[in-house]
Amino acid sequence: MTEFIRSRAPLRIGFAGGGTDVDPYASKKGGAVLNTTIDMYAYCTVVPNNTSNISIKSLDYGEYNLELGQGPLPYDGNMDLVKAVANHFEITEGFDLFVHSDAPPGSGLGGSSTVMVSIIAAVCEWLDKEMTSYEMAELAYVLEREKIGLGGGKQDQYAAVFGGFNFMEFSSSGARVSPLRISSGTKYELEYCSLLCYTGRPRESAGIIGSQVENFRRGSNEAALDASKKLSKDMRDALSRGNIRETAELLDLSWQYKKQFSDKVTNEEIDCLYTAAMEKGAVGGKISGAGGGGFMYFICEYDKKHLVAKEMRKRGATVASFVFEPRGVRTWRYEG
Repeated sequence: MTEFIRSRAPLRIGFAGGGTDVDPYASKKGGAVLNTTIDMYAYCTVVPNNTSNISIKSLDYGEYNLELGQGPLPYDGNMDLVKAVANHFEITEGFDLFVHSDAPPGSGLGGSSTVMVSIIAAVCEWLDKEMTSYEMAELAYVLEREKIGLGGGKQDQYAAVFGGFNFMEFSSSGARVSPLRISSGTKYELEYCSLLCYTGRPRESAGIIGSQVENFRRGSNEAALDASKKLSKDMRDALSRGNIRETAELLDLSWQYKKQFSDKVTNEEIDCLYTAAMEKGAVGGKISGAGGGGFMYFICEYDKKHLVAKEMRKRGATVASFVFEPRGVRTWRYEG
């Protein structure tokens, strides 16, 4: 019998404050983000193979093999997420690893960070390593951002680990995750009015984030980041009161500020999709993630959501079905 060690971690939708979780803003001024996870996941399977080799298979990036025992594995752009985890836990036993995601790379749903969390969780399950939620999220951040050097913030890792609707605060002293207390009626109503669609154009977030960071250092987007941070708190309060309309209007305002982070956040295609959605019945929306492409999220008038969906399809976007996922990363073992 073969033992399979598996994990799945949920992808996320950001409502407001995204970008304020990126250093140096987060460390200097403190970031605040409101987000939720959805029933789209990154999966990882680990199968010990009784060798000193790692065999990696990714549906998005192909296959890769490497040998352990020659010192730390080098970061060269080939399966670096797996290498970082193997280096951190000083793994010497060989294993096969299979990883895939429900969303394509560059989707804006926190994909790479969610994959990182799923890998860490599966490896911890395999090695019987216990970690708190905060420890796992912080390790995912350190490995991805500091060890490998991939640009980005902290919300994706924490969303994938904790799951559900959360208000997150980030500062030089650490992170704090506060689950939202919202009624089931509010959650179902928001779900009913929400529309998620894929633009068909993936994007590379590193260049957008790099531009945002440079603009902050020059002082050209600080006011917009400050406003976005405040909006995350306002939207948290609106959702907690069950006010979907106000939440949608704040989402639209959040998008207006987000476009001021960098001139790479939006483009003509995204602006046209957004305008068309608003004309057909969306109350508010935004591009998910850093911007430039990927998924767009809208909150619509309940009786006009189908019109918005029809218009998005007409313009070449793919409408995705989803529900909110209340739980974070999960692991299990299976023999077969």
